[in-house]
Amino acid sequence: MVENDIVWMSASEVTGGIRTGCFTAADVAEAMIERIQAVNPVINALVHCDPDRIRRDALALDARHAAGEPMGPLFGIPYTIKELTPVAGVPHTLGFEVFKDRIAGEDAIVVERMRAADGLYLGQTNISEAGYCAVSRNRLFGSARNPWNPELTAGGSSGGAGAAVASGIGPIAEGTDAGGSIRVPAALNGVVGFKPTTGVIPSKVLPQRFSTSITHGVIGRSVPDVLLMLQACWGYDVRDPLARPDRPDVPALGAEGALTGWRVAYSPDLGFGRVDPEVAAICRQAVGVFAELGADVVEATPDWEQVLEAAWSGLMLLGMSGLQGLLDWPAMRGRLDDELIDLVLASQTHRAVDVARGEALRGRVWDAFAVFMSEYRLLVSPTTTEAAFPAEAFAPQSLSSASLRDRVLAWTLTHPFNMTTSPAISVPCGFTRDGRPVGLQIAGRLHEDADVLVAAAAFETAQPGGTRRPSAGRAERW
Repeated sequence: MVENDIVWMSASEVTGGIRTGCFTAADVAEAMIERIQAVNPVINALVHCDPDRIRRDALALDARHAAGEPMGPLFGIPYTIKELTPVAGVPHTLGFEVFKDRIAGEDAIVVERMRAADGLYLGQTNISEAGYCAVSRNRLFGSARNPWNPELTAGGSSGGAGAAVASGIGPIAEGTDAGGSIRVPAALNGVVGFKPTTGVIPSKVLPQRFSTSITHGVIGRSVPDVLLMLQACWGYDVRDPLARPDRPDVPALGAEGALTGWRVAYSPDLGFGRVDPEVAAICRQAVGVFAELGADVVEATPDWEQVLEAAWSGLMLLGMSGLQGLLDWPAMRGRLDDELIDLVLASQTHRAVDVARGEALRGRVWDAFAVFMSEYRLLVSPTTTEAAFPAEAFAPQSLSSASLRDRVLAWTLTHPFNMTTSPAISVPCGFTRDGRPVGLQIAGRLHEDADVLVAAAAFETAQPGGTRRPSAGRAERW
């Protein structure tokens, strides 16, 4: 077995190959270790990785296989976990230099489930500091870089996860998404990123157990791979008060005529984004695939207002307030991003009346969304207003003189669906002339995760992009 073959296999091909004896989990481990050593120095996707642990875990899986023991659904499939998500015994720093020696004491629920499903853990992926923004840069680890061009950002805050999957470091990865942190890096790295309905994957990562905008999700190279991991992780857990008691009923993906008769809305900007003309043209052309698949596609946008302010007051500042007691924030100048410090300090003056106003604005976003989606089964849009930009930048150059609110939020078209807590996925839909990936976002009605996955799989099959690989896949480039 050629190790490069394993690197680019789908998740189902990896576990299938182990189960049928074509290769072993130890072979997978060696292929992954070699891959990490080849490309991670360039893209900085993994920030914690223990090759000896990978080998030990793989040998343990092989021993169980040889003994005829039952095998979980992810048996031998290599995966990564976001650095914000705790793995017992592994550094859990939030990307803060002051926490560089902090070790997680217990697993997150999603980690427990990945281990129970017999996946092969590779390590932790790079993030923005505390996951606060849509680029993955921090002073502790440095910036996660884009496999298609390492001078560019991998997005964030699950940027390391997106870069890892795109560059062949595992076919699947865990991420978290509170405003687009799965879908943005998926778009910028040319992979698939799914944010399920809040509660589909239970969580106890945050002390704010009733925070409805954040969820674990999946990044993968294909929709079937995403679904395979999702199925291993979903389901009720009493430790999460928002956990759903049921599981999405997802039909077989790829069925012919699956979208026939569906009403699909395409919004070129969701009513608030200033989309780069080249990105807009690529997405508009890609939407034509839905019509070819039998859907009735209409250009339309929800009648929502003050979306950015709702996300700022109802999501960002409220979320940042949870960090207030963590550090002496003014003293962190020069050690953490100024933008993060400014956000936390701004949250300190965010009064109860401001919180109530933000919640009311968010409620109006929901009202507009609910009315709109009573007419449409899907809402499709660009995932971001621009493709990847320089790795050390905080936001696209077009927003360099904008307010902090707009530099954080205005270039991502993802946060409305965190406010509505509904499912949304980003799928690759093309490349700019200079080779940067572009993502198309598919959003569904609340709890209709199956619709989003079925539509994404149909789109992916009709417009496949799996044969094109980033330059990080060709070691001679480095």
